[in-house]
Amino acid sequence: MVINERDIRNETVRAVAQAVMAAARTAPKAKGRDTVEVAVVTGEDIGRLSATMIEMSGESGMKFLLRDAENLRQAQAVVVVGIREAQSTCGLNCGYCGYATCAGKPSEVPCVMNGVDVGIAIGSACATATDMRVDTRVMFSAGWAARRLRMLGDADLVFAIPMSVASKNPFFDRKSTAPAAAGAEEKK
Repeated sequence: MVINERDIRNETVRAVAQAVMAAARTAPKAKGRDTVEVAVVTGEDIGRLSATMIEMSGESGMKFLLRDAENLRQAQAVVVVGIREAQSTCGLNCGYCGYATCAGKPSEVPCVMNGVDVGIAIGSACATATDMRVDTRVMFSAGWAARRLRMLGDADLVFAIPMSVASKNPFFDRKSTAPAAAGAEEKK
């Protein structure tokens, strides 16, 4: 039997996505509290995520969402990583949130340690993908749309990691959505 790499790319990326999710799950967390949520988005749901980003661009006027939405369509899988209960505190009274004590922090202000937890989970996830030679990019924009779609349930601090196996990483060297400067020629 001969199996051509091109024929199993989606399968390969999905297998790596499972390892990436495990890496995010097992990443260290402040005081051992596990509020991390992780899922993988594939197939038609990538299109739904992209369409939501386009909708959000129309509502907000943020043009980078259009670029990222188009870019997302080149992914074979998207891992979404988030934190639920981002406002809950760790009880460290560290003041990193801008308030002297956890008790003094307004309930709507996120605990910084929760943001650190999601960041460490994302770093661990991306390192795993890199170790397996799958291209990624961390996208706030796609995470924002995944949050709107409740892809991670109640998670309120969500980021996305599109994944691809291709000849060139599609998530870098992306075309800007900003208008070209007067007199400047667009690179071809």
